[in-house]
Amino acid sequence: MAWSTRQIADLAGTTVKAVRYYHRIGLLDVPERTANGYKQYEVAHLVRLLKIKRLSDLGVPLSEVGSMGGADETPEEAIRALDQQLEATVARISRVRAELAAVLHHRAPAYLPPAFVPVSRELSDRQRSLLMVYSTVLSERSVEEFGELIGEPDASEEEFEALPADADDAAIDRLAARMVPVVRRGREENPWAVDPAADAPRGTQHAEQTMAEAVVQLYNPAQLSVLKRLHALLQAEASSAGDGLP
Repeated sequence: MAWSTRQIADLAGTTVKAVRYYHRIGLLDVPERTANGYKQYEVAHLVRLLKIKRLSDLGVPLSEVGSMGGADETPEEAIRALDQQLEATVARISRVRAELAAVLHHRAPAYLPPAFVPVSRELSDRQRSLLMVYSTVLSERSVEEFGELIGEPDASEEEFEALPADADDAAIDRLAARMVPVVRRGREENPWAVDPAADAPRGTQHAEQTMAEAVVQLYNPAQLSVLKRLHALLQAEASSAGDGLP
């Protein structure tokens, strides 16, 4: 008995297009044709096609099916490598599903790094943008630490976010002074916050430059002035402590 291309494709659970592709790349021999020009597939073709489909369904690349499908025994090394790939894929899918569940639970934007999803509703668009940039240059540990730190916002931080670009010097000085104990406490409770880029994968300098550029472009002039004033106050405080002054 002989089958047509469509018949053998149906028997193997595949498509005519796939059968023709296997012919083209040399995985499946082209059968002889009848006098009217139609191909006639035999049992050997069907068995070969079933092998190709089975290995393909298991995830074996077609480039490797040629060597595996014709052997009496499947090479263990190739199968173990395939199993490791599938294990990694399953792990990735499980991780993604867990992250999607968190996004749905917190009603958070799906584009945010996982560490910031639980607190996303308390963040402004500017803060989200800033943290997304940070996540590209900081270590995974530092990103997670940032996620925990921003989960407890302070009133002064909310005021900083709302500070208008035309705020006067007095308002800037008052806000900077109010933020000093908040930042100090944050550094005492989270030592990594003193230098979050210390373990950056691509180096501290690269991380600090990228983070600084994000801050400059995302915050308005008054907010940048607050940050500069805050930095000066913290440095002066550290110098006083170092000199043993009260």
